[in-house]
Amino acid sequence: MIENEAIALKDSFIHRINPCVRVLCAIILSFWVAMINDFNDFKFLAGCLVLSVFLVFMASINLSEIFKRLKPLLLFLFMIWIVLPISFKGDVSFHFLSFDISKQGLKYCSLITIKSITIILFFMAFIATMTIGVLGQAMQKLYVSKKFIFLVLMTYRYIFVLSEEYQRLVRAAKIRGFVSKTSIHSYKTYAYIAGMLFVRASMRAKRVHQAMLCRGFCGEFHTVDKFRLDRLSILFLLSILFLMAAYQWFILF
Repeated sequence: MIENEAIALKDSFIHRINPCVRVLCAIILSFWVAMINDFNDFKFLAGCLVLSVFLVFMASINLSEIFKRLKPLLLFLFMIWIVLPISFKGDVSFHFLSFDISKQGLKYCSLITIKSITIILFFMAFIATMTIGVLGQAMQKLYVSKKFIFLVLMTYRYIFVLSEEYQRLVRAAKIRGFVSKTSIHSYKTYAYIAGMLFVRASMRAKRVHQAMLCRGFCGEFHTVDKFRLDRLSILFLLSILFLMAAYQWFILF
């Protein structure tokens, strides 16, 4: 898990911002960008994209780390660019082979692409720069449900354990001569592996729960790390709110 939290262990301007402020900024900016559905706001979306890129580099995140985390999203957006322009009804922009490429479909693809990348970069700058423990503590300070925090922390903790367990079961099957093919035998084998994984996960969950109860766990995690709302964090939050208010004022007037 340390490797997955490598960004959180760096030191930058964003890292020095209070975690609660970072969570609030990520949520506010992401919802703000997600609510934009007007094609006339492309210039504003481009500005948000530039802001997100600026924040990511302020967090000292390398290009390789950025593209590594954007790769799944880019694959999904690639599929949208293939399907949406030829399936969305509207004015024909041009013809490609025997398909009509609609102008509205291309606009929606551009809108979805810019918004998705911008939101991911916002979360990368604000959320990926803190460890999962600090994130849980920040959510607790923001009065998020304790059950939800517990679910997030335990899911993050044991998703890697389940991944290792799955790899162990697959290796055991390959040692016994299993070769993955598009056949009934392969489907049955993967079904057995999935069933065994659920059984082992259930058994491990019971053992972990009993161990936590023995240590006095009562549904809440405690930490010795303390963080205060300093002047820098307040100024940063006010700056974000000022940018949003200035844009809304510009639209109205």
